[in-house]
Amino acid sequence: MLTSPTGRRTRRAAACLAAAAALALTASGCATGGSGEEDGDGGSGPLKIGTLLPQTGALAFLGPPEIAGVNVAQAEINETGGIGGEDVEVLHRDSGDTTTDLASQSTTELLNEGVGAVIGPPSSGVTQTVINQITGAGVLQISPGATSPELTDWDDGDFFFRTAPSDVLQGRVLGNYMVSQGAQSIGLIVLNDAYGTGLAENVRLSVEEAGGEIVAESLFNEGDSQFTSQVDEVVGADPDAIAVISFDQAKSIVPLLTARDVTPDQLFFVDGNTADYSADFDPGTLEGAAGTQPGAFAGQDLRDRLLEDDPELENFNYAAEAYDATALTALGAIAAGSSDPEAIRDQLTDLSQGGEKCEGFTACRELLDADPSADIDYDGYSGPISFSDKGDVTEATIGVYVYDGDNVPQPDSEESGKL
Repeated sequence: MLTSPTGRRTRRAAACLAAAAALALTASGCATGGSGEEDGDGGSGPLKIGTLLPQTGALAFLGPPEIAGVNVAQAEINETGGIGGEDVEVLHRDSGDTTTDLASQSTTELLNEGVGAVIGPPSSGVTQTVINQITGAGVLQISPGATSPELTDWDDGDFFFRTAPSDVLQGRVLGNYMVSQGAQSIGLIVLNDAYGTGLAENVRLSVEEAGGEIVAESLFNEGDSQFTSQVDEVVGADPDAIAVISFDQAKSIVPLLTARDVTPDQLFFVDGNTADYSADFDPGTLEGAAGTQPGAFAGQDLRDRLLEDDPELENFNYAAEAYDATALTALGAIAAGSSDPEAIRDQLTDLSQGGEKCEGFTACRELLDADPSADIDYDGYSGPISFSDKGDVTEATIGVYVYDGDNVPQPDSEESGKL
């Protein structure tokens, strides 16, 4: 069995195995959550999970698949017996974007409701506005999509994890992919926040290592509605390819680029804007454009389950990561024999690496139900998840999508790598 890296506690003391076997979420000196006494603040009651996922704002298109991913996991957890014989409760709240204080308000509501874990936000910028509020309260936070490298070394008391990889990996994949498609000179239009600039920096490093050159990089701010100057600056540098690193601002940027005779095969997108534009642009506008998205392609099984929860889904971005975040939270409670956030936190690294492979919540739960001391290695819908001592996944898959004639991104290839 691999022990947790320095900075994360090991799964549980040997003396606590008998208590864990009962899966009773009761006050217990065997919990690994600190003093050994549950204070009743989420430790001895049913597991309650809050979500901070976008229902409004620039990332609202990501909210529905992520919410569905959490709901699918919650249903599976409860259908297999819940946690400690009680159903897991999920409270959904809106994370909005960085132009509002909605995330902070939603976080306050969730903490007042006594949640033990928060899934989200998927935005790095929004995450930075609430991470201290959540982790400072001793509540577990797992983001399915906050990818800024700045979050790796955040002072979070070891309470912050993410099931999506740092943009170090996505930047490498996107930069290499553009060069592999024949682009030697590349322009960047970049959202000026932790997500955008961090991703742009890693694209730059990858492009330059591959022998290419970034000939222009133009920034804009969240809340901007005019992008003519950015487009003029980048197109004026006459690049072979242009990467648009944004959220739904792409809906305004793309028409400006195509009006300047930029062709679809010169356009590249990222996870924040690789979306279905069939209702936004004329057919063929983006045919041949490409974008990257962390995570393995959503398999048909997951798609079917997501659509059963929300038949109106138009994309599946980060649904797998949201499912995995919820499933791992529940498995942590089972392994700890407690719903205390600290006790759950102390299980996550061990549950994600080094033991017997199991895929998805139910298969992993069966191993723990049969033997609470079982050493498991959770793999999810998003791929293998092996948490580092900083809560980052250390290996991941990046999907490359190519747009069809209806302006819908279609799976093309996958690139895997380690961080």
